[in-house]
Amino acid sequence: MRVFVLLFNARTENEGIHTIQLGDRNKVLMFESEDDATRFGVMLEAQDFPEPTVEAIDEEEIKDFCNSVDYDWELIPAGALEIPPENNVTQTQWQPEPEPDLDPDSEVSQNELDSIRRRLEGLL
Repeated sequence: MRVFVLLFNARTENEGIHTIQLGDRNKVLMFESEDDATRFGVMLEAQDFPEPTVEAIDEEEIKDFCNSVDYDWELIPAGALEIPPENNVTQTQWQPEPEPDLDPDSEVSQNELDSIRRRLEGLL
């Protein structure tokens, strides 16, 4: 069966799966419904998490992963309103991808940027 999980930094070297920490245990939530997983992700964003990616993955693959890293798992039935806990861990095992640095020596000068900005404002 396909389930939906929340990933941070999906498809990068720094990918992380969302877990709920209960005591010293971590639990992966597997949603039957993509809409429910998306809703949960939006609630996480409201708690200042980075935007998660909802990924469809085979249930057995998630269970195997959980067994390999000694995590628990829970299947959230379609239509169940799962709400994130109010308390969040302060340090994650993954980190948000850094924002790209703006190159101060870029090929476009400030004067050119101002000119482009004026032309765009003129279009409005």
